[in-house]
Amino acid sequence: MPIDKDAVAQLPSDWSDWHERSWTSKDSLLYALGVGAGAEDPTGKELEFTTENSKDVKQRALPTMAVILGGGGGGMRNIGTFNPALLVDGGRTLTIHKEIPAEGKLKSRGRTLAVYDKGSGAVVLSESESVDAETEEPLFSLKSHVFLRGEGGFGGDRGPSEKLEFPSTKPDHEVTVQTREDQALLYRLSGDRNPLHSDPEFAKMAGFPKPILHGLCTWGFTGRALLHTLCGSDPANFKMMEGRFSKPVFPGEALTVRMWVDGNDALFQTVNPNGDVVLDQGKFTFA
Repeated sequence: MPIDKDAVAQLPSDWSDWHERSWTSKDSLLYALGVGAGAEDPTGKELEFTTENSKDVKQRALPTMAVILGGGGGGMRNIGTFNPALLVDGGRTLTIHKEIPAEGKLKSRGRTLAVYDKGSGAVVLSESESVDAETEEPLFSLKSHVFLRGEGGFGGDRGPSEKLEFPSTKPDHEVTVQTREDQALLYRLSGDRNPLHSDPEFAKMAGFPKPILHGLCTWGFTGRALLHTLCGSDPANFKMMEGRFSKPVFPGEALTVRMWVDGNDALFQTVNPNGDVVLDQGKFTFA
């Protein structure tokens, strides 16, 4: 069956059971490389994210790695069925409570908050929370938006429609980061093996001329730009990042992150070489 209206009417769902997840130093290194760390200057300021044995450098994890560590298994439970080829990531809200270590173990749980009927598709909103598996100290929280193309029209609530108003002034900062032609092949090794990002035939079936970059890879590139520009490259200063994916990115494209800063808060957008916004409604909080 498609979206289950009766299940939607009962949302938000109960929290799922806790799920454990561990990661190693190698996982943190691979994630960092997957979102472009070290590509511009392999022996420069990102050694703490790309190596574990450099002299006088302690390995650290990029804050945006949270999006592949958390989840909790509760975000798509009991809402019906859908064609996975037509699933598109809509966006994330990431709140960091404690710096993510380069290796460790956590527990996550999740729940479905709402399913909105957008006519041409359905938006599934879910949330998860992750804690240190040993101490149970909160590590980070996530909210996720997923768009299911073709699953709208079930008679549900359209959901909120508020949008951020971006300043008409010139951004306080603009940072351009370059993705590689094989970026998706590298990023997928961190766990997302969706063939939409690697298989040309699957990408065509989904309506794209060739495989697209993972939305969360674009998220990671943007997070690196925010980290180095506004947090002094210190993950401990990275507090909250929110954004919505608005246009596909193809591997090899350069991405420019525009930032408007107000105290310890910022609005941001990420645009492609044509000036099209690919990551929109960006909000960021830093220490």
